[in-house]
Amino acid sequence: MMTAPALVLVTKGSAEQESNGAFHSLRKQLQIMRPDLQVNVAFLRHCPPTGPQVVSSLVHRGVNEVVFVPLSLTAAFSDPGVEELVNKVSAAHPNVAFAAARPLGPVSVLLDLLDAQLRQALRSQGAMQIDSLVLATSADVDARGISLLKRRARQWASRHNLICQLAINYSDGIGTAQAVSTLRSQGRRHIAVGSLWLSDDESWVAQKQSALRNGAIAVSRPFGVQKTLLELAIARYSYAAMSGFETEVSEAEIAL
Repeated sequence: MMTAPALVLVTKGSAEQESNGAFHSLRKQLQIMRPDLQVNVAFLRHCPPTGPQVVSSLVHRGVNEVVFVPLSLTAAFSDPGVEELVNKVSAAHPNVAFAAARPLGPVSVLLDLLDAQLRQALRSQGAMQIDSLVLATSADVDARGISLLKRRARQWASRHNLICQLAINYSDGIGTAQAVSTLRSQGRRHIAVGSLWLSDDESWVAQKQSALRNGAIAVSRPFGVQKTLLELAIARYSYAAMSGFETEVSEAEIAL
């Protein structure tokens, strides 16, 4: 009987261990959803387990095929950190087949999650109305990801018949601050920020603080564990596993 490739969720992780809880919870829920798979999580920086540590453990258990699934919500095609990881473990374990799936990416279904999270944030603030939106993301993005994020911002604006600014943030939250300030300069006073984040890491905290400091009335929390994200991770894994560990990908698969 053929054994399915192991699934390794890959993310950069946070120096704040509490912020990494979302990734461990994703792994646990994915394992429950797919008990037939070996599901692991690996971090590219800040904390263990690292990718090489996870792979060494899997190889010790007799695994000979591994699919890495990047958890980035902003990159569409590739994650340089994951590519580097694949090269490193391939050199260390030449008899094991490795494949990197496409990142989760800025797919359109995330707008439904954004709506739900933002409604909760608005209720907690007692906000009754909004007149503009900011779609805030981290800066871990490739060229195709930027194009898709711009499209998502337009779709979100059209969905709610509101103006929407895209804010791409580094660790200091300046992107969100500038977007909120731009909207306020246009006379907007009821600005809500939707956060395209998985966990409440340092970059999310920074952009939340910047948003509120510059006049936003609400900032949505990161997604955490969501069924939509679990299903998307499985879809990315399945495509990579079924394609025989080839690296080419279609536009249809990116748009999932």
